[in-house]
Amino acid sequence: MPKILIIDDEKVIRETLKEILEYEKYEIFEAQDGEKGLEMIKNEDFDLVLCDIKMPKMDGIEVLTKSAELAKQPQFIMISAHGSIETAVEATKKGAFDFIPKPPDLNRLLLTVRNALDKKKLVNETKVLKKKLSKKLDMVGNSEAISLVKDTIEKVAPTDARVLITGPNGTGKELVAHWVHQKSNRSGAPFIAVNCAAIPAELIESELFGHEKGAFTSAMKQRQGKFEQANGGTIFLDEIGDMSLSAQAKVLRALQEHKVSRVGGDKDIKIDVRVLAATNKDLKKEIAEGNFREDLYHRISVILIQVPPLRERKEDIPLLVDKFLGDIAAEYGTAKKEMDKSAISKLQDFPWTGNIRELRNVIERLVILGGKNISAEDIKKYADY
Repeated sequence: MPKILIIDDEKVIRETLKEILEYEKYEIFEAQDGEKGLEMIKNEDFDLVLCDIKMPKMDGIEVLTKSAELAKQPQFIMISAHGSIETAVEATKKGAFDFIPKPPDLNRLLLTVRNALDKKKLVNETKVLKKKLSKKLDMVGNSEAISLVKDTIEKVAPTDARVLITGPNGTGKELVAHWVHQKSNRSGAPFIAVNCAAIPAELIESELFGHEKGAFTSAMKQRQGKFEQANGGTIFLDEIGDMSLSAQAKVLRALQEHKVSRVGGDKDIKIDVRVLAATNKDLKKEIAEGNFREDLYHRISVILIQVPPLRERKEDIPLLVDKFLGDIAAEYGTAKKEMDKSAISKLQDFPWTGNIRELRNVIERLVILGGKNISAEDIKKYADY
């Protein structure tokens, strides 16, 4: 049941609102002034606050402002008999969901309350999803090799420096890019990932920079490119070593001039995007062979992060195994399985040519086919080594 706090110095208003909202099956609390209301917000987890603006001790705008600094942040609907457009604008600028004049229209009040509670629910769901995503994107390990990567991320993330992430397939290059973004000042803006190897050469420019209607046969409508979608945030160009030379030239221009133009268009579009790139190729070798632009390489490689292969951080395997056992159990809705030390020891002896991705797949196979307590014998049967 949603919890609503009514803050108003007029008893008759509080009682009227309480009666209406309790009829709608909401749990209602009351405060007769701003100071009392703020204290209750600190101590209770409210979904919504209906707050008068003109009150003794502390006015509603001050309650709204101070509540925004708390960990618990309910939605606010401001109410006042002395309202004006300026007051409403000030309240919404400070985070209020809406402003309702006194005496409130019943239908508008109930609709606004429902909409505010819907927004609160969406905010809570987003927080849960972000928490799950953050857990999924945990960078697990305490080895010297992975600790160096973590330290570099901590140093470079708060800047806008471009980062080139290198390493074999399956080592977690995209995970590193996510962490750079999440720890940056752009974390609240979009993170757009583009797998350059998965897009045909003839479509890569349209994918990155967008196109105008009629730019080519199948361009039935105007389309934003990934650079535009990432505006204000981060674009991650995965497998940039597979990008065509013509697309490389356009990316170089975007980095130099901070603007792009859509395929088939002549209008420049300003962008503010941080570029992270990754590759499993030796780009210096690709430059020597004429497959990659040297000027682009120097633009994207302000900071280099080398992600180590799993064979160079085998001491992290027990931690990775424990994480994957937990993740897989959560996905399948089953109890988390355990693994014998002898089984983990066997896993540490494997070459892991597919790196973290391969390890995760092997653990999933063992969870499905192995016993309740995964043994060395299960490793021998199901691990393909």
